Amino acid sequence: MTGGHDRTAADGGLSGGARYRSRLAWIMALIGAFFVVELTAGYLTGSLALLSDAGHMLTDVVSVGMALAAITVAARGTGRTQHTFGLYRLEILAALANAVLLLGVAGYVLYEAVGRLRDPSEVAGWPTLLVALVALAVNGAAYWLLRQGAKESLNVRGALLEVVFDALNSMGVVVAAVILLTTGWPYADPIVAGGIAVMIVPRAINLGRQALQVLLQAAPEHVPVEEVHDTLAELEGVVDVHDLHVWTLTSTMEVVSAHVMIDADTDSHAVLDRARQVLADRYDVHHATLQVEPDTHEGCEQVSW
Repeated sequence: MTGGHDRTAADGGLSGGARYRSRLAWIMALIGAFFVVELTAGYLTGSLALLSDAGHMLTDVVSVGMALAAITVAARGTGRTQHTFGLYRLEILAALANAVLLLGVAGYVLYEAVGRLRDPSEVAGWPTLLVALVALAVNGAAYWLLRQGAKESLNVRGALLEVVFDALNSMGVVVAAVILLTTGWPYADPIVAGGIAVMIVPRAINLGRQALQVLLQAAPEHVPVEEVHDTLAELEGVVDVHDLHVWTLTSTMEVVSAHVMIDADTDSHAVLDRARQVLADRYDVHHATLQVEPDTHEGCEQVSW
């Protein structure tokens, strides 16, 4: 006997953010367009700080795009026969690509920053300041559009945090431009650029690590496998739990499968309902496939791989 396929519950924060798809699309277009502006301005003004902020703005586009894709895929459901879990893993693949991109951007900016500390380049202060202020305004608009949705969706909340972090970077560029304009000190721009790059590195590594953990089907840290095993084994009527697997399908969507052996006289329906409930209440796992079998059954505990 199997059970636990609660699609509505499993979508959780994803379905809660579905109504914000249009806002996410507008934000992705807005930030994407300004990324091009900031990248061009950074090249023309010679500002490494603007270039580094443009790199981070590109990751914002990817982050918002992942949130939008996750919400869209969740709203459409599985649909395809050969994709029994839908296309949720596309979000994780995008996250891994984003991490690699972040590290590449950070490495380039750090390399350039060190070079400019040795041999400062001329930077156009006023254009740099103007573009940085517009970047702050863009981030402010994105924050305003996302703030309500962040209360209902983890994906929207993640996109909001990216926007906030980018706003802090833009503020750093503003400070560098002001220092350059008021004092003429040429090192402010590469120092701010290097600081932004240094802050990007741990975030990129963490994002890549999380994506690899999901792709390797490791159990999520907040769902301890041994504790899940003991929790199921302690249910009334359960005599053994084996072939237990816990993994993450995509962000905020954990999956559990297990064989639950019960006394022959125990009501299997009651055990299934209790097991599903405890997984949802205690571990926030809403997609569980549980095979409930009598203790007289043999062979299922023998795994051949």
